[in-house]
Amino acid sequence: MQVHESTTVAAHADLRVDGARLWDSLMQLARIGATDKGGVCRLALTDLDREARELFIAWAKAIGCSVRIDAIGNIFARRAGLRDDLPPVMTGSHIDTQPTGGKFDGNYGVLAGLEVLRTLADANVQTLAPLEVAVWTNEEGSRFVPVMMGSGVFAGAFSLEHALAQRDREGVSVRDALAAIGYAGESGKPHDVGAYFEAHIEQGPVLEAHDKTIGVVQGALGQRWYDVTVHGMEAHAGPTPMALRRDALLVAADLIHAVNRIALDYAPHGRGTVGWLDVHPNSRNVIPGRVTLTVDLRAADDTTLTAMDRALHAACSAAGEQSGIAVEVEQVVYFPPQPFAAELVAAVKQGADMLGFSSMDVISGAGHDAVYLARVAPAAMIFVPCKDGISHNEIEDARADHLEAGCNVLLQAMLDAAQKVGSANA
Repeated sequence: MQVHESTTVAAHADLRVDGARLWDSLMQLARIGATDKGGVCRLALTDLDREARELFIAWAKAIGCSVRIDAIGNIFARRAGLRDDLPPVMTGSHIDTQPTGGKFDGNYGVLAGLEVLRTLADANVQTLAPLEVAVWTNEEGSRFVPVMMGSGVFAGAFSLEHALAQRDREGVSVRDALAAIGYAGESGKPHDVGAYFEAHIEQGPVLEAHDKTIGVVQGALGQRWYDVTVHGMEAHAGPTPMALRRDALLVAADLIHAVNRIALDYAPHGRGTVGWLDVHPNSRNVIPGRVTLTVDLRAADDTTLTAMDRALHAACSAAGEQSGIAVEVEQVVYFPPQPFAAELVAAVKQGADMLGFSSMDVISGAGHDAVYLARVAPAAMIFVPCKDGISHNEIEDARADHLEAGCNVLLQAMLDAAQKVGSANA
């Protein structure tokens, strides 16, 4: 790689990341918590998480970064700028996984950020504004809820004390888990962020289906989650005539169809999922007397999401009236749709075009740390394809050249933002 003298830059079109080094780092990180099927089980704030954190910190310090840990355990690896008083241009993601997770979800975003800093260190390029790579605590929510905990605390979505008080299934609190692995960091107000980028595998099939390398993410779908309870009456399956039954599961089945229909009515970005059922008494020869089901509705804008909410309530009301069975609906989660900053989205597109990568506009159907960061700073995301759209699965996979391409786009976007943050604060 060509070496440049230390200088501020508007963009270094000749700079390229080391794709082999990025891949090797991903594979090294994947050994911590590796599963027999080729995936990773590395739950938040476990000893395996501590080991992965320490590896990242060692890598960051090896290229001269300073490292700070906040009170919820978020890690910030900082490469100083010529104007180190400026708010940093930040990138990052998470390194905790699902119990049957893969090598790339979250991990790619963290190590792509590290590779950007390594590339700049190799080339002796110093940006005007500082750069940071963040490792956000407990994004997955597999061990502790809420999900996206570290970025949520950073962005003020919920309080530090609320997060620290949460407990896992064994009764261990976040506060105690942080202390146990040595990552109960310093308290204080979160620092300002000049811009935030997050590189991520798509976790869906759209880019692969369209044979595109870069997804230019316009924003994230809003989400409403519900618990729906259908109250029927248990009765013997033999003596009770069909016409006289109050079958809660039959009504729930109609509601599952209704949720699917609602999502199809609001295509292309409407989503509707019933992912969990609890049937009582769940006996072979007893008519179900109570069914609880979860409903997950998603849409790209709040107007559509509100219309879907009304449609769900109407479907539940109609099902109750037609069956004579009470149907209760409780909303338990609401994430408003989150558009990303137009100027950063444009920088991602510009980087892809400049580097000759095919791209398309996409919407994120999943929640990411960038959704919370967008509440406190301009934010954007870069997607790359994953094989068959599979994620949250041990067989999750991605091509090395796609990961390298996304990292090169991240490099150019961060260089562009670092110069603009500096110019704006001159």
